[in-house]
Amino acid sequence: MSFAKKLFSTIRPTIKNKEGFPAYTRSAEEQYVQTLVTNTFGNTFYADQQQLLTEAEEMHREMAQSNPLFMAKAIVYARNEGYMRLQPLFGLAILSAYRPDLFSKIFLNVVRIPSDLSDFLMILKGLGRGEGGRAVKRQVNRFLAGVSEYWAIKYNGRGRGYSLGDAIATAHPKPADLKQQALFRYLRGQEANLSLLPQVQALEQLKKADSEAEQLNWIETGKLPHEVVTGAVKPTKAVWDALLHQMPTFALLRHLNTLERAGVFEKRYSLETAVERLTDQRGLQKSKILPFRFAKAFRQVQHPVLRDALRDAVEYTFANLPDLEDRTAIFLDISGSMNGEYLQIGSVFALALYKKTQGNSLFWLFDTAVEDAKPSRRDSILSQADRIQARGGTDTGAPVRKLLAERRKVDQIIIITDEQQNSGSPFYEALQKYRTKVNPQVKAFIIDIAPYRSAMVPQQDRNTFYIYGWSDTVLSYIMQTVKGYGSMVEKIETMDLEE
Repeated sequence: MSFAKKLFSTIRPTIKNKEGFPAYTRSAEEQYVQTLVTNTFGNTFYADQQQLLTEAEEMHREMAQSNPLFMAKAIVYARNEGYMRLQPLFGLAILSAYRPDLFSKIFLNVVRIPSDLSDFLMILKGLGRGEGGRAVKRQVNRFLAGVSEYWAIKYNGRGRGYSLGDAIATAHPKPADLKQQALFRYLRGQEANLSLLPQVQALEQLKKADSEAEQLNWIETGKLPHEVVTGAVKPTKAVWDALLHQMPTFALLRHLNTLERAGVFEKRYSLETAVERLTDQRGLQKSKILPFRFAKAFRQVQHPVLRDALRDAVEYTFANLPDLEDRTAIFLDISGSMNGEYLQIGSVFALALYKKTQGNSLFWLFDTAVEDAKPSRRDSILSQADRIQARGGTDTGAPVRKLLAERRKVDQIIIITDEQQNSGSPFYEALQKYRTKVNPQVKAFIIDIAPYRSAMVPQQDRNTFYIYGWSDTVLSYIMQTVKGYGSMVEKIETMDLEE
């Protein structure tokens, strides 16, 4: 190798990360996918809400100008595969100003429920777009044509941002029949014929009920959702027990701690009902609950039977994924910046991956040092994840250097991290040495669960794959890529947009 080739063939870092360490940039499309599926606008270790909002708006506007078709596809992917809401809605609002045609094509694939519509209209207003113009009104009308009684009582929320009534006042949809006319009048707060709306009528009667028996009667008669009931009356133990039996799975998971504190699970039948719902594999698949939600509930509830049910639920969440073949090294970042939700997510993912390798893998934890997590294929994912604690700084190269020092040959390296190196030597430097001395064909998968835009590996490395997001589709994507699938960006580019 000539001196010039040796000197210039190595791709050098082009930016610095949040800790001031050298880092790389990925393509605009890849950064955009990362923004959509990891950024929930919550404060992070390195950035507050306002900074994340500003950076996200920049990304949305850049993509709307440079590659609006990819933007539209990525928004649909993030909403339906990544299970995200606010970022896709933010992107949709910005896309409406640049490409109304694409906006119209994807609107109903992004605005799925009334709270989506409410947030979308609030975002438009916040961007100084008012009601958004005719293209927006047409799509709002399409959405309002499908509003049901159930949606009307669950999501109207007058006085909390844009309600369905506000949307009707804005878009002026034409009712298709007398029932819809009554529904629209009710949502506007006008006098309506409630005999055409039995569920609405049950809610209005619940508000007037003088006794617990009356409350229970109207809850049952109207099959009233828990959000509506708890907004109308102060629930007693008996009311919570009634609500348990009609809550969707995600709502049940979110309210487990409340139901437990209310004493609902003192009744054996209620406890058995909750366990049956939480461990219903088809129900779990349909509900599309993010895996880390179970970890959060697991930390809150005390009942041993419920904790066992949550352990089983997480195992079932990943049960449909294929096994990961070949020798795999799994590295989990446990540094201080990962503390909290990031580590909960990362721990669940790492342990799910380990189980999918059928024990044919390493699972190491790292900060500035590296340790064997000593995982068990028999112990539950949640029990093991609960024992993993954050500490120390970040040296992303440390686990790869250990792999190299021990001359362990693996076929793929999977690292779960927020990428914010602040000590030691970089991951990519160690990876290049490992490829030179041990296995030149090793694939590297970087699961980035944070919205920071710097990267550990340059775009040009075709054997390294960046994966963004928190849903179980992240792990599914790894399985596909090991078998020859392309990048996340390539997957989105092959999507068809369907109205």
